[in-house]
Amino acid sequence: MNGENAQMPKPTFSPGFRFSVLDGVILLVGIVACVISIAFVPWMGFVVGFTLAHFFLFCNVFRLSRTLELVWAGVFVALCSMTILQNSEGWYWTAAISLLVTILVVVIEIRKPSYHGVAWEKLNPGLRAWWESRSPNDLRIEPGDEATNRI
Repeated sequence: MNGENAQMPKPTFSPGFRFSVLDGVILLVGIVACVISIAFVPWMGFVVGFTLAHFFLFCNVFRLSRTLELVWAGVFVALCSMTILQNSEGWYWTAAISLLVTILVVVIEIRKPSYHGVAWEKLNPGLRAWWESRSPNDLRIEPGDEATNRI
């Protein structure tokens, strides 16, 4: 199949909360890893659990764009690295600042005309019109939704 002639399947309109078998497997494995980590290295269990909860929140509940996910991840990794390198008990600050960044990226996301996460009907009643106004050749699927080819 030639790349020039290949037709991309048309994305489907399916906003709101989503959950797949793969999501369930990731959550289950993550929870087990979190519990095991807490038993041996408590801060590592915190990092695993905190990251797992954000994975679920960002990918399934609010369905953040990839850019905002990466911003949050960068801040979290930087904070965790500083706490670990300083060998300090700064996990409360790491958690607090990370939660503030969580709120910030979620607020930014729900203000977008493309917001398609939980409660999209109330938070973004113009989503369907935005979706339908896109041309068939407009392949700007929200970052993070490329694999599922849906909004």
